[in-house]
Amino acid sequence: MEGRLPAHLEISGLLRSVNGEGGFATILQRGERDAGTIMIVMRGPGETSRLYERMPQLDGNRAWTLTKSEDTENKQEFQDYLNRRCAQDRDLWLIELDIARAERFIGLSPPKA
Repeated sequence: MEGRLPAHLEISGLLRSVNGEGGFATILQRGERDAGTIMIVMRGPGETSRLYERMPQLDGNRAWTLTKSEDTENKQEFQDYLNRRCAQDRDLWLIELDIARAERFIGLSPPKA
């Protein structure tokens, strides 16, 4: 099993990177300091909101996975989903990135429009 960067350090670096590029990044819910699950809401100008979570893979690695996309016809449903997930897991970190093409900060390409 490979070492894992503590969640609070990973999040701190992510927030600094986004803010350093002129975006806005904030913690919506603080989770377990060292091993909490991290979920990231990504928003950008003219983009729908997307939710990414690092999910365990069969090979033991953890890859960022698009868990949910905002429905422009029912934006409340996206927020309701976030609220449910936060209520279910108090160790969960919920981070919001507000910057164009936010996926680049977690090593992914932005989704096609």
